[in-house]
Amino acid sequence: MSGGVGERWLEAAYAGAPWLRVLRPLEALYRRVVADRARAYAEGRRRVWRAPVPVIVVGNITLGGTGKSPLVAWLARRLQERGRRPGILSRGYGGKAERYPLWVTADTPPTSCGDEPRMLAEQTGVPVVVDPDRPRGGRRLLEAGCDILLSDDGLQHLALGRDLELLVVDGHRGLGNGHCLPAGPLREPRERVATVDAVIVNGEPRRDLPVAAHRMTLAPSGWRALDDGARYPVSPPPFRGPVHAVAGIGRPARFFATLEALGIAHVAHSFGDHHRFTADDLAFGDDRPLVMTAKDAVKCRGLASGEAWVLEVEAIPDPDFVAWLDGRLATL
Repeated sequence: MSGGVGERWLEAAYAGAPWLRVLRPLEALYRRVVADRARAYAEGRRRVWRAPVPVIVVGNITLGGTGKSPLVAWLARRLQERGRRPGILSRGYGGKAERYPLWVTADTPPTSCGDEPRMLAEQTGVPVVVDPDRPRGGRRLLEAGCDILLSDDGLQHLALGRDLELLVVDGHRGLGNGHCLPAGPLREPRERVATVDAVIVNGEPRRDLPVAAHRMTLAPSGWRALDDGARYPVSPPPFRGPVHAVAGIGRPARFFATLEALGIAHVAHSFGDHHRFTADDLAFGDDRPLVMTAKDAVKCRGLASGEAWVLEVEAIPDPDFVAWLDGRLATL
C-alpha cells in the first residue's frame, strides 16, 4: 500500500470502520497461514535456534508504533546496571545492507540499517546487529561477548528461541478492531496476548485488553542539537517558538501531544512511519526552529538548513513491572 492509502487504512482499522468487514474472508486466510507457520515451529518442522544465553523479545502484534524501541533502550541500560553485557538484535526495517550480519554504529547509514537500530546504537552504546536472519545475527552478538540478547520487534520471528516475550501495546489504540490483516491491524490473533510473559501498555489505556497489563510512559528527557549533538534540559527549551514539528513515526500525534504538554507552540507536519526525509521535507520557507523525534533525527542530519532540535524521550515502566522483570532476570 502507498503511504497515503496505508495511513487511511490504518486509521480505519483502529477505528473499526464497518467497510473493513468485506476483507474478513482474506483475514481468515491470513489467520490460517499464521497458525500453520506457528505450528510448524512448535512441532519441529521448522528449525528454532536456541542461543546459549538468555533471549528477551520485545515486540507487538499491531501495525503502527507502540513505543517498543524506547523500552528496548531502557532494558539495555537496566541490564548493564545489573552487570550484564546485552546486545540488541533487529530486522532493520527500512534499510538494506550489502551483506549481513550488519554491525551498527553511530556512523552506519540508516539506508543500510534502518532508523530504529541506528537510534538504539546511539542511545545505548551497546552492540547492535541487524540481520533478517535473526539466529545468524544473534551468533554475531555472541562472538562480540554479549551474554544476553534483546530482540527488537521480534515477536513474530519464531526461528529465534526466546526466554521472555514482552508485548508492548499503545494505550490510545489498543488492539484496534480486534481483527487480523487485512480486516484489522493485528499481525497475530488477539489470543496471542495471553501467551506472552508480560504485556506493557504505553500511555493511558483507553481500550480493554484480554489480560492484565503493566504500564509505562514515555517521558521527555532533554533536547539535543541536530547539528553538533549539544544537549540541554527539557525546560526551558534552548530555542524560541513557535516551531515546525516533524514526525515520521508510527503515531505522530503522540509526539505532537508531547510538545503541547511541554507548552511548545508548533505547526505539525506528519509523515509516514520510517519516512525517508529529503531537504525539501524540512524546508518551510521561514526561520522558525525545527523539532523532531530521535528516530527521525538519524535520517535528517545534514538535511535541515536552519536551527533544528531533537526531543529525547525515555521509557519509564511502572515499579511493578521493574520488580517482576528483576525477579525473572534472576532466573535466566
